[in-house]
Amino acid sequence: MATDARSSNYYIGRFAPSPSGPLHDGSLVAAMASYLDARAHKGQWLLRIEDIDTPRTVAGADKTIMAQLSCLGMHWDAPPTWQSHRLDRYRAVFEQLNARQLVYGCACTRRQLTGGAYPGTCRRGLAPGQRARAWRLRVPEGVVHFNDRWQGSQSQDVATEVGDFIIRRADGLWAYQFVVVIDDADQGITDIVRGMDLLDSTARQRILAQLLGAPAPRTMHVPLLLDEAGQKLSKQNHAPPLDHTNAVAALVKAWKHLGFPPLPGTNTVSEFWAQALPQWAARFNI
Repeated sequence: MATDARSSNYYIGRFAPSPSGPLHDGSLVAAMASYLDARAHKGQWLLRIEDIDTPRTVAGADKTIMAQLSCLGMHWDAPPTWQSHRLDRYRAVFEQLNARQLVYGCACTRRQLTGGAYPGTCRRGLAPGQRARAWRLRVPEGVVHFNDRWQGSQSQDVATEVGDFIIRRADGLWAYQFVVVIDDADQGITDIVRGMDLLDSTARQRILAQLLGAPAPRTMHVPLLLDEAGQKLSKQNHAPPLDHTNAVAALVKAWKHLGFPPLPGTNTVSEFWAQALPQWAARFNI
């Protein structure tokens, strides 16, 4: 549905951690993949702090994350951005969509929804006495097709499989699906490299990008690092912080998880990147 990003010789990528705690081994996998892809394309690599979900934000975690990345030899090419500094921008885009009647208020509670696609209960307006708790995007009909550079050909009928999705939550906060598209468009992001858990979000984000007249970035969704129970390694599951005091070992572990062979003679961070970069470029014909 949305047009593809700019020509392949122009590249702006990003790493966008949530400051709900320090980086862990799982988040390093995504950071490494996005960094290598940007460097292999001789493009820019930006850092965005996705602190829109304020109840989950931990004070000082953003600075910790930046220190960890620096210790790992991963340096961003422009000053970092924080979503919490962009609230006026999100509000302005929301008002534009509202003026085009592309969003509507929803009074449904979680208890009223049984899971699955949103059935469109409030799409034709609220009953007298009801008030909007959240706001949803009117999803157009049709299947979204795109090619993921790691996962291959993808398609999703968002209207039937997801339904009209929330862009402003009942607690008044902007939804991730909404702000990430605005951020990517404003920063000129051409390529998104992130974890496999966000693959299902891509079709929704491409729909919103199209409605905003923005090109849809190319995507690459890399395998997740799982814990012993087979769950995604995450801060919510109490993943231990990344041990950046042994940076080379952490990098090698993430590299191995991405399916690459061992790198001989990587005793320093700079040696690791010097060997990893050409292998990444060769694997993806960059």
